[in-house]
Amino acid sequence: MIRMKKRTILATLLLTATTALTQSHWIIPPNTTSTSVGIYEFRKEITLPDAPRTLPIHVTADNRFILYINGTRMGDGPALADPQHWRYATYDIASHLHKGKNILAATVWSFGEASGWFQFSLRPAFALWTDTPSPLTTDNTWQVRTESAWTIDPKAAKVGPGFILNAAANDWAWNQPKDRATWSPAEPLPNPGWTLQPDTLPAMESTPTQPGKIVRTTTSTHFPEQSLTIPAHTKTTLLLDRATLTTAFPSLTVSKGRASRITLTYAEALYDAKHEKGNRSDITNKTMDLTLTHDVFLPDGSPNRTFTPLWWRTWRYLQLDIETGDQPLRLDSLTAAFTAYPFTEKATFQSSDPELAKIWDVGYRTLRLDAHETYMDCPYWEELQYIGDTRIESLISYVVTGDDRLAQQALRAFAATSLPSGLTQSRGPARQYQLIPPFSLLWIGMIHDFWQYRPDNGLVAELLPKTRAVLDFFSSQQRPDGLFVYNDKPGYFDHWNFVDWAPAYKKGVPPQDPDGGSTVLSLQFIAALRDAADLEQNFGDPARATAYRAQANTIAATVYRKTWDATAGMLAETPAHQVYSQQANIMGVLLDVIPPAGQQKVMKTILADELSGKPLYPPDSYPIRASYYFRFYLARALDHAHMDDLYLNLLGPWHEMLDMGLSTWAENPEPARSDAHAWSSHPNYDLITLVAGIRPASPGFHTVDIAPHLGNLKDLTVSIPIPTGTIKVSYKKHTNGMDTTIELPEGTTGTFHYEGMDTPLHAGAQHMDTFINPF
Repeated sequence: MIRMKKRTILATLLLTATTALTQSHWIIPPNTTSTSVGIYEFRKEITLPDAPRTLPIHVTADNRFILYINGTRMGDGPALADPQHWRYATYDIASHLHKGKNILAATVWSFGEASGWFQFSLRPAFALWTDTPSPLTTDNTWQVRTESAWTIDPKAAKVGPGFILNAAANDWAWNQPKDRATWSPAEPLPNPGWTLQPDTLPAMESTPTQPGKIVRTTTSTHFPEQSLTIPAHTKTTLLLDRATLTTAFPSLTVSKGRASRITLTYAEALYDAKHEKGNRSDITNKTMDLTLTHDVFLPDGSPNRTFTPLWWRTWRYLQLDIETGDQPLRLDSLTAAFTAYPFTEKATFQSSDPELAKIWDVGYRTLRLDAHETYMDCPYWEELQYIGDTRIESLISYVVTGDDRLAQQALRAFAATSLPSGLTQSRGPARQYQLIPPFSLLWIGMIHDFWQYRPDNGLVAELLPKTRAVLDFFSSQQRPDGLFVYNDKPGYFDHWNFVDWAPAYKKGVPPQDPDGGSTVLSLQFIAALRDAADLEQNFGDPARATAYRAQANTIAATVYRKTWDATAGMLAETPAHQVYSQQANIMGVLLDVIPPAGQQKVMKTILADELSGKPLYPPDSYPIRASYYFRFYLARALDHAHMDDLYLNLLGPWHEMLDMGLSTWAENPEPARSDAHAWSSHPNYDLITLVAGIRPASPGFHTVDIAPHLGNLKDLTVSIPIPTGTIKVSYKKHTNGMDTTIELPEGTTGTFHYEGMDTPLHAGAQHMDTFINPF
């Protein structure tokens, strides 16, 4: 998504936030306020008669902390949330303690408005406590000081600040036993404003990854495989290419080089003279945009000084611009630690088309980079968890990893943004207010998805009341005929009715008549009403479910009556019949607003250029084309219209991105701002649910439907995790049909659908040789 002009919602949160912390006291640096910005170091020395067998502690901070026990890094946090749902982490530190003196220490920072929009903050503060009274708990016996060696540059990063580390001013042993003469007692915070909740997510992954290989330099070098010495009074540049994008903490270790300056600049791609990216792997006549995210390291001349930024960075290309002073500088090493949510890839996909393996791998990599403590739209430009993106990311997570913890976090985070109007905000956590009303409808779809794919743990019933408020809001916006009134005034972004980044949609908003009447917005409302009806029928009020279905059917009839254009053979974008789009007709097919008998013809009409091999996405195309994002719904419509076998023929945009050297999927066709948008990773989900044809037949994946559509593939082998275990399928085409092997986990049954035949499936392995009737 793009950043739009917003107003803060922090004041609203402060009115209702209270603290649940009872076993400890929040502490703050002296002379700080709610507007203070800085990096602080807290520490306490304790003496133990013996090392404990176990010692759980709970830790939190505002904004964030890095915790050290006797100089060993224990972890960092807290996970992102708003003040009403502030997280704390728990660690058992016993194995890091010993008899005698021990040092507990934490780096804590608060960047205020320089933080990324995902970061809430009330004031710089730190808290550590145990379940029973303990001398470890934070109080005025803890020591604190402001770290002056680190400064932040709010303009040096696309998300959050850039960092400048002056090695000469840094105390490199601050978290080790030493004299505390430079420290001051911390001050208790009597009325903290955070409501604390335990962090339910696992620790983020931290594994070594290569930082890149030199592809351009003014110095002949084998760095970072070997050390490199830069002579005194020298300016030099090292450009490294990882070949694939990553999210990681870079660590640069140097020796000597007093008065040197090293700037590390991170980028998804290089740019040509027109500031276009072009093929991402081609660096000819391209340069690094030095206004992009960068950090600065100022060595002090001592050996083995290491710079690691406080927040992870995103890069394929990493450039080091180095200027030395009177002393040579030795670059000892450059390493990187990959970080992301610790997904494990449990699904497998192997087919006769090697290009599909590339699409699979790039899609999963994109998901990984867009999943940390929250899902996010992109890791370089915003790092915000939007509903539209997250719905797709969650579904991929369910079928590829079987892990729903991050999705549950997201569903609750969006619920926490609910407003008095009934709408959720478009994203969360986010301290800047933004409304995309259609995303509130998609949030209801997300809940329905969770119910279908994952075991119910009470989450659906927990969220159900807020779905009612969403639908009540939309019902209040209807005209007498059931379509929506006009409520998207130019420049008024509190109600940004984004649907898709189609070039013909101004700022992503579909066209409306002067009195409203948007077809696609009405169709999205119908989808939410029907999803909510299913939820109410099973978890809430059956009478409400009946009313929702009736309301949806009334709107559907109005949409068809007023926007169906028999001459064009498709739905128009509004009753005025002036504009037509794939988006409206995709939803019309998916929801049976277009009668089933005509759905295949409509799909062939809106896909005529692709099916005939014409160029994709001409700016003045007819009808309006769906973007990478909305093609997720296109795939669903193909399935609904029983045209799944065409799916593999419609992966042209993804093949084009591979040809452009992308290692993750872009947000939009060229010129793309973001090179890593996981809403474009939905082929991973499509390949499993459409091509391999594996999907839940009942809520919680208790039963399964398997209906493969291999298109031109000769063979396909797939496995996916479901709550009861792993489903494995193997398809091999032969002259007269297809040889099929299916293995279901214990306790799972289902049905195999192929060539008009329905075959019951049982737990365990089963083999079917299906013959095609030639007549």
